[in-house]
Amino acid sequence: MAVLLKAENLHKEYPGVVAVRDVSFELRGGEVLALLGENGAGKSTMSKMICGIERPDGGEIFVNGRKVRFSSALDALESGITMVHQELSMVGEMTIAENIFINRQPVDRLGRIRWPELYRQTEELLHKFHLNLNPRTQVKRLPVGTQQLLEIIRATSVGAKLIILDEPTSSLAEDQIELMFENVRRLKAEGYAFLYITHKLDEVFQLADRVLVMRDGERVGEAPIGELDTGRIIRMMVGREIRQLFGDEIRTRRISENYLFEVRNLTGGQMYRGVSSGVRRGEIVGVAGLIGAGRTEMALGIMGAHRRTGTFLLDGKELSLRSPGDAIRSGIGYVSEDRKGLGLYLNFSILRNLAVMQLHRFSRRGFVQSGKMQDYARRQIEAFHIVTPSSGQLMGHLSGGNQQKCLLAMWMGIDPQVLIVDEPTRGVDVGAKAEIYQMLKNHADRGNAVLVISSELPELLGICDRIVVMHAGTVSGEVEKKDFDETKIMHLATGILQEA
Repeated sequence: MAVLLKAENLHKEYPGVVAVRDVSFELRGGEVLALLGENGAGKSTMSKMICGIERPDGGEIFVNGRKVRFSSALDALESGITMVHQELSMVGEMTIAENIFINRQPVDRLGRIRWPELYRQTEELLHKFHLNLNPRTQVKRLPVGTQQLLEIIRATSVGAKLIILDEPTSSLAEDQIELMFENVRRLKAEGYAFLYITHKLDEVFQLADRVLVMRDGERVGEAPIGELDTGRIIRMMVGREIRQLFGDEIRTRRISENYLFEVRNLTGGQMYRGVSSGVRRGEIVGVAGLIGAGRTEMALGIMGAHRRTGTFLLDGKELSLRSPGDAIRSGIGYVSEDRKGLGLYLNFSILRNLAVMQLHRFSRRGFVQSGKMQDYARRQIEAFHIVTPSSGQLMGHLSGGNQQKCLLAMWMGIDPQVLIVDEPTRGVDVGAKAEIYQMLKNHADRGNAVLVISSELPELLGICDRIVVMHAGTVSGEVEKKDFDETKIMHLATGILQEA
């Protein structure tokens, strides 16, 4: 098919940083181009220039052979380009029909919305995407995966022919991912083009026609998917070969016989019930399960974030965990899956984020010892390989991978005996993943206990000593490392198999 988009020497700078340096590429109709690179490689800046959110400092953009200059996302949309962001933009209180046709509802001569016509048009779109939904349903009642599809439906309904997908599967279950892939393939056959940004290389081989790799703001390679393998893509992305993605194979830690931390009959309403398990010193325990299994809710219950019942034991002694403050003082830390909403202060500096959990260490007689705090921040930045010009950089200006490493540094800085990590590598590149896995192993090596909640089964199989599987709010089984088997774990997660 004809070239739909052509970028020539696109260039973008921010104070002290060249985000994109003279990058050129083409995208044809009926094609999926995977845009890959480490966090901070320039992918987001590139996509924002293409869809009108950012203005290039240099270079040209051509759409259907015509040179364009976008001053806003609306300008780009009028040229047939839109972006589906990782953070969904659906309004939960509004219906499916209202979200899809927001500001474009069919109206009569008096400006009144023609509701029957609105619902009819919405039903046609939903049917086209194989979604059996009532257009009058509030979006907040729908799973995240369905909301993600609605974002794509809305993009096609406004006439976009080039859709940028930014980490579209980061919050989706396997069945939801397959439904999204099915619809992307169908749209591709109809002539739509996709710029697909992801850190999941298995998805690239399932969906992409070509791959464009960026590193440090520059284009480092482009090739048809048939000419690539995982190893070559990783080498292009990180500039080196990652031999041990899941960290050192040789274990230096000793796992204790008894539980360091244990929960008994933990119940939080309908979210989870009767959860009993534990984690030993030196052990990394994974928590597997499908979306809605109650994994995150269970972790928040341990931290005292909501009302629940049950017994908590640390080194055999019962704990009273009535609030997150109680949990932290007892030596329990929690790295949230939502680093932007619940984990970090994006408008604060790296320095303040790293120090916020332990301000008492840096104060004397009511005054903050800024030098001591600066020294601590510098050590953490070095230890966790956080890429930043200085500790004064705003957290919101860091890439996703560096934000995640900051979040780990913030919690590991208080040296918790029990560290709960929820989706530790969501939205981070393969290089940062390898570093994060090693950090978790190092923490366990020091005699601490680590609980890892993850939707990526290969991740759990790669770093854990034992996996607890949840289904519908209960523990459906536990699997020791010597018995790790993907099929068995998935059977436990879906409820097909239920251990006594």
